[in-house]
Formats: sequence, C-alpha cells, structure tokens
Amino acid sequence: MTFKMTWALVAEHVDEWTGDDFGQAAAVLNEKVGEAVAGSGMAPEAQAHFRREFLAPVRDSITREGRTAVEAGQPWDGAAGPLLVVLTPAA
Repeated sequence: MTFKMTWALVAEHVDEWTGDDFGQAAAVLNEKVGEAVAGSGMAPEAQAHFRREFLAPVRDSITREGRTAVEAGQPWDGAAGPLLVVLTPAA
C-alpha cells in the first residue's frame, strides 16, 4: 500500500516522501530531519537531545502506530516538540 509522509520542523523545514515501506519512511525521516538538525547551528548536546527526545519517538511510531493506521485506510500523525509527521494512504 502506497502512502505519503509529510513532515515539518516548526519554522524551519517542510518536506514529503511517498512510498510503500514503513521502515524506509522512518529511515528517510531520520536522515532528512537529522540533516536539518545538523545544519541548524545547535550545539552538539542540543542536537543529541533533539534526536533522542523528539525525532526518535516519532520515527519509531511510523512503523507501529503509523503502519496500523495507514493499513486500516486512516491517516496518522505524530508530533514531539517542534516536529510533526503525517502519514496518509495514497489514493
């Protein structure tokens, strides 16, 4: 089942990805948000905190709650701090 993932870092970055593999979606989110965080100018400790407290919980939910919702034909969203991710089934 193909789905679309859209994510936003408040006031920083918005992007999207379309595919059919929830693990790949999580990896893409990790890579793209990680790049944005690395280029943000935050101190290394702040970057580690962001990845641990905001990115990891949402990323990990994609393959669990996100997958369950999309496979049932429903949208799913997850947010932590300034990160918002939405999965929607493709028509």
